[in-house]
Parts: sequence; C-alpha cells; structure tokens
Amino acid sequence: MSDTRIQLLLAATLTILFAVTASAQSPEPDLINADRPGIADGSTVVGPKTFQIESGIQEEFRRSGDDREHTFFVPTLLRFGIDSHWEVRIEGNTFTRVTEFDPVDNASHTSGFAPVSLGVKYHIYDSNNDQFSLGTIVRVFPAWGSRDFRTQHATGDIRLAADWNLGCSRKLSLNPNIGVGRYEDDPGRLFTAGLFALTLNYLPTKKLNPFVDVGVQSPEAKNGPAGAVLDSGVAYIIGENLQIDASIGTRVHGDTGPRPFLAFGISWRARSHSRK
Repeated sequence: MSDTRIQLLLAATLTILFAVTASAQSPEPDLINADRPGIADGSTVVGPKTFQIESGIQEEFRRSGDDREHTFFVPTLLRFGIDSHWEVRIEGNTFTRVTEFDPVDNASHTSGFAPVSLGVKYHIYDSNNDQFSLGTIVRVFPAWGSRDFRTQHATGDIRLAADWNLGCSRKLSLNPNIGVGRYEDDPGRLFTAGLFALTLNYLPTKKLNPFVDVGVQSPEAKNGPAGAVLDSGVAYIIGENLQIDASIGTRVHGDTGPRPFLAFGISWRARSHSRK
C-alpha cells in the first residue's frame, strides 16, 4: 500500500475516533422541563435567573340530566427561578368562558377572569444519580376574580412532588404528588380536601414524552364525594426551550369533574445566562 493511502487511512481513522470521543464527551442538552401537561407537577425548579411560561387552552364538557355546560379557559403558569432550589410561581385559569345549554338548547354565556394564585416551589432533594427527586409546592389564592368567578375566601394548597426514574434506561418514570388543600365550593363554603396525583411518563427519546395520569381530590366539595379524573397525552420539545403538548381526559368518579376535557399547550423558557 502506498504511503499516500496509508496517510489517508490514518487521517480518516483519527477523524472518526475524534468525532466519536467528542460525541461521547459532549454534555447532554439542558432541555426545558415544564409542569404541563398532566395533572401532577414536577419536583424540580426552572433554575436561577430563568423565566418560564406554560400556557394553553382547555375545553371541558359537563352534563346533568338534560342540562349541558361547556367551559373554555386559558390555564397559565408563570415561573421565576431564584436559585437552584427556589422558584416563584403565578398560576391560574385566567380568562374563562362558560356556556350553559338548557333542554331546548338555549345558550347563556358567562365570561371573566378566574382567581390567580401566588406560590413558591422548593426543590428539597436530588439523588446523586438523578434517580429520585423531591420538591414541595405552596399556593395561595387571594379572594379575587371577576363577576361570577370571584371567590369569597382566600384558599390554597400545599403538595409534595416527586420524580422517580424506573430502571437504568430512564425511559419510564413516575411523578407522584400528595398534599392537602383548603378550597371553596360553588356555594362559597370552605372545605379541606386531600390531594393525590400520579403521572406515568414514557420517554422513547429525550424530547418525546407520552404519558398517562390520574388525579384525585377528596372531597371535591363540602360534604361531597371524592372526585377523580384520568387523562393521557403527549409532550414534544422543539429545540431546547420550547415545548408543545396535547392531552385528553375524563372524570372517572365524582360529580363536578369534566366529562370529557381537551387541552393543548405551549411552554417557553428564557434564561439571562448560560447554565453549565
């Protein structure tokens, strides 16, 4: 074999080895991690000097005898990262429109702004191998809202949120939430409720996340039964800082939950510095 061919073969071999080594050593991309879609919230925070908005549209359908109700709203969560453990959160259903149909399909409309909560998330613990993570979320809803959506009392809740990767491949993970809330029902009566949510995530790739989850609130109103909803959907990350999602679900127990509901959303992250 000629010297020229040997040199070319050696150069090609070194190029391939360098490319493989560089690929193996390159850090994994820091992808957006949104609390939507799904019922359970994650345990981690957005990080220092980071702003993240998670919003979308949701439609809910209810029926009681011959009466039907259609609710449309714009759920929105604003997250402001303080440091690696704390973030400030502003969250609510914002603009809401309720359409009620009587037995002869006469429609009446009510629209306005739902109460908005002020809250914080604290990232409590993260295992060394990222197998398990734990955080807590506290929200307070002041007595606020427009017209028919205004509440009479301040309400709020506190939850523990965990993320648990199952197995070495990390393609399956569980995201449980458990907590307690002090809420107001439609007649304006305060009551205390236990909260539970569980999301099962499947990650065939780093950017694609199909999921199924369940949420339970007991009771769903003062002196009422427990309410439970089940939903499924998918989220997809475009680039590193943008996520889109879609989900569908329904009430499986109780009287006040929607049957069914549809949701479409978008989440976007902005950071004032590069995180290593």
